[in-house]
Amino acid sequence: MRITPETILEIARNAVARRVRNDPSILAAYLCGSTLEDDFLLGGTVDIDLVLIHIDQVSPPREIERLTDEVHLDIAHHSQKQYEPARALRTHPWLGPALYSGKPLYDRGHILDFIQASVRGMFNSPQNVIGRARPQAEHARQMWFELKDIRKEIGLKEVRLYLKALECAANAIALLSGDPLTERRFLVKFAHRAAAIGRPGLAAGLIGLLGGAEVQRETLQTWQLQWEEAFAALPETPRSTVLHPARRAYYGRAFEFLVNGAEPRAVLWPLLRTWLEMVAEMGEGSVAAQGWNEITARLGLSGDDFCQRVMAFDAFLDQVEEALEEWAQRNGA
Repeated sequence: MRITPETILEIARNAVARRVRNDPSILAAYLCGSTLEDDFLLGGTVDIDLVLIHIDQVSPPREIERLTDEVHLDIAHHSQKQYEPARALRTHPWLGPALYSGKPLYDRGHILDFIQASVRGMFNSPQNVIGRARPQAEHARQMWFELKDIRKEIGLKEVRLYLKALECAANAIALLSGDPLTERRFLVKFAHRAAAIGRPGLAAGLIGLLGGAEVQRETLQTWQLQWEEAFAALPETPRSTVLHPARRAYYGRAFEFLVNGAEPRAVLWPLLRTWLEMVAEMGEGSVAAQGWNEITARLGLSGDDFCQRVMAFDAFLDQVEEALEEWAQRNGA
């Protein structure tokens, strides 16, 4: 299957039309995410991000629909209340950028037209840019406070919180010059966003916080194979949509592309995030847990080494907060 922007748009329109016919609660729908960018393919795969706005909340709020090994739909179901008041979404770190660049596919009663017009007004003003970025740094700092006094055995809960804090800190920088970071290209794009504000050293700092400073390509290739083995052992219908069977090639081929690219350590972010979910799904003693324990020990994300990572994160956060203040002063925000 040849995947082009035109192909993606046609698939998205057909998917929305099919659902609108069967669900009268749908008020609007739009296409968003990496499919609207020039480099939407990674490892020859892509997910098509669709958002359906409903009259009321729909459960489950997210679903995955396989089309081919290379393409799947990632559909979010939102209530219209999530978009009220529309002007406030200018400073929402996720919905704001998605709406600003989103492509409408269905709009009953012009609800989406009104929302997008409200969001796009002064969206790129310094006040709104820093309004999206600064809360991310504040969330990261709050999570650091939760982590800094942890001395007990480090488990999934602590590592999950640590990765979430890193995500917020990185997005505080990323939002100064663009959209929030997507999972597969997280470290690749963070390097560009950090350089865009004159802080290129933050990229190496983030890799260091993941324990990847000394990790070599060959090691990452071995971990990739272990990840494949663990994913193959997942139940047929995992609880987490992240681990939906349709996403196996989406991650696996992206990992292969990244590991063999100019900066192989860029694979660390999606590898760790998805591996953590596999362990949560399958539990201790599983093939996923065995590999996870080995890797987190190697990366310093367990035991006493984890406390050292948290201490280093404090210094990284200081740099992020300084960068935000400098940007605000320079741009009159």
